[in-house]
Amino acid sequence: MTPSIRQVVLDTTDARALAEFYRQLFGLSYRPGDEPSPPGEPDGNGSDWLVLRNDDGVRLAFQQVENLPRSTWPTADVPQQLHLDTTVPDVAALTEARDRALALGATLQDDRSDDPQEPLYVFADPSGHPFCIFVA
Repeated sequence: MTPSIRQVVLDTTDARALAEFYRQLFGLSYRPGDEPSPPGEPDGNGSDWLVLRNDDGVRLAFQQVENLPRSTWPTADVPQQLHLDTTVPDVAALTEARDRALALGATLQDDRSDDPQEPLYVFADPSGHPFCIFVA
């Protein structure tokens, strides 16, 4: 018997904001009970632990931490420690995904969109975690 990967967990100093970033970027849904509270009400889970998922069973979780140094990748001062690789079907979709990520608050770290073998962009999410979008 081998373990199965249940989810990828990202540390963040703002669990709700980072969950919202990835929910909108990837079209994910909150696990029941993790949805945002109505405006003006306390955000019960938003200051601790949130889970997003899709219909295929992919799950991203967000764990609130007090401090989180931003990755300095590609320099090694603060390593990336983990990054997400995501794909799109073609260069037109890559451009759309780049624009969407930037509009949601990502920071462009590296532009390799002109690479003939594997066009890609490397971003940092609002908490500084690197992630890539490339043409599969």
